[in-house]
Amino acid sequence: MFVFKNAWKSVIRNKGRNILIAIIVAIIAAAATIGLSIRQSANTARETGLENTSVTGQISVDRSKLINASSTSSSSSSGSQPDFSAIREALSDKELSLSDYQKYAKLSSVSSSYYTETTSLAETDSFQPVSTTSSSSSSSSSSSGSSDSNAQQPGGGMGGGMESTTSSGDFQLVGFSSDEAVKNASNGSFTMTSGEVFDYTTSSDKQVIISKSLADFNNLKVGSTITVASATDSSKTYSLKVVGIYKNTTESSTSTGGPGGGSTANDAANAIYTSVSTLKALGLDASSKVTTTDSSGNSTSSAAAQISYTYVFNDESSFKSFKTQAKKAGLSSDYTVSSADVEEYESSLIPLNNLSQFALTLLLIVLGVGAVVLIVLSLFNVRERKYEVGVLTAMGVKKSKVAAQFAIELLIVTMIGLGIGAVAGAATSVPVSNQLLASQVAQQESETSSQQAQFGRGAAGPGTSSGSSSSSSSSGSGTGSGTQAAAPTQGNGGGQFGAQAVDYVSSVNSTVSLSMVGQLILIGLGLTLLSALVGVIFVMRYEPLQILADRS
Repeated sequence: MFVFKNAWKSVIRNKGRNILIAIIVAIIAAAATIGLSIRQSANTARETGLENTSVTGQISVDRSKLINASSTSSSSSSGSQPDFSAIREALSDKELSLSDYQKYAKLSSVSSSYYTETTSLAETDSFQPVSTTSSSSSSSSSSSGSSDSNAQQPGGGMGGGMESTTSSGDFQLVGFSSDEAVKNASNGSFTMTSGEVFDYTTSSDKQVIISKSLADFNNLKVGSTITVASATDSSKTYSLKVVGIYKNTTESSTSTGGPGGGSTANDAANAIYTSVSTLKALGLDASSKVTTTDSSGNSTSSAAAQISYTYVFNDESSFKSFKTQAKKAGLSSDYTVSSADVEEYESSLIPLNNLSQFALTLLLIVLGVGAVVLIVLSLFNVRERKYEVGVLTAMGVKKSKVAAQFAIELLIVTMIGLGIGAVAGAATSVPVSNQLLASQVAQQESETSSQQAQFGRGAAGPGTSSGSSSSSSSSGSGTGSGTQAAAPTQGNGGGQFGAQAVDYVSSVNSTVSLSMVGQLILIGLGLTLLSALVGVIFVMRYEPLQILADRS
């Protein structure tokens, strides 16, 4: 009891020095609170950002793995020249069939699924694609097959999985399996201006909906009949009935043909939507085969349409569970499971992760400098009170109790400063964090814009926004924490080629939780023990008689 009373009296007696120590500790605590708040927000965003949000996933061929494996084996036997035939053979017949996709859709982690089948069609004299050139960029007599030239890539957005295909035809005929598939069309969302969307039974076979631009270009209306040709055989035509006309949310062309104009099939305006039942009735579904002949007269057979199958999961954990279940269900290592939603969300966390790393570095620097300052002050404190130490020890007080008194004094002052700093940090952590995060977002967007400009592209496609469009929050053991996060963007919707629309996490809303309070207490105790250790060492080294003799 003597030690505590004496420590408290010393705290009151040496107000100036102790106030200085409290101010230093308060600054350290405030900086630590802000740093811990930022890191807590980053961890919360990573762990719970997609916890209550449905995500989509796709199964695709791991082409890089197959190419590398084939290149390695062929180069070892044939020198440096790749064996292109072996590589093509390794990649051939790897696309999953519809039944394969549907088998994995039955796994317990899958909430729902949908798919599209996409093929190419060519123009006829009575039905022309929307184009700014005098003639279609690719004629119906093109010798390359639609399936051979399809380039598969993951779709974007919530409900992605649609594939953007590069085709030799003039139109893309896209068959949908359900309303959910239509809702998540790769060309982006759209609204009906007249008519209605087809259903998915055989009773609506050969019914299609077309864009308003395409309808206006060909002077068509609901009830009109259009005639299109096979992309591989111009003599083969198909008659389709227009039951609806839609308008894209963006009217920008998605053509990526480059100088001279690419295939008009890549223009969103030239997309013809129907049901997968229609493609089956026309013999243009994925189970049907088309034969193409190249310039050398070699014939190849390939699927008439390409499948894009999308699995929907209730949350990110279900998606991760699906990856494990699919492997157990027999999915070969030649395939990979991916989610554009997860990838885009992780991309949106880049500024927050950068800020979290910066906060950690700043926190370590502040703690290091603060520890040095406190050690120096503690050292001067002990040296100034050297005579007091000599008197107490000469009176019979053990050195350990004297050292404990100095440690308790420092602990009292440190806890007071820690409390003041924690309150100040909690009050300022949100605005300061958001200000720092805003600068990180601006820097990231500037880097992206500069990179796109370097390649002669726009910074992002239409529909990209820098603000927050949805929120993701998580309650901890304390008062809770959360981040304002942007939802993954939808489709390519006419965006620039190569530009990925990412809505970065733009703000944090993280308050002090119990875990953060515990970390602050540990920081305070650590600084106290480290600083007091110096005083303890000096106290234990002092000899009371020598001190009194020197004083005399």
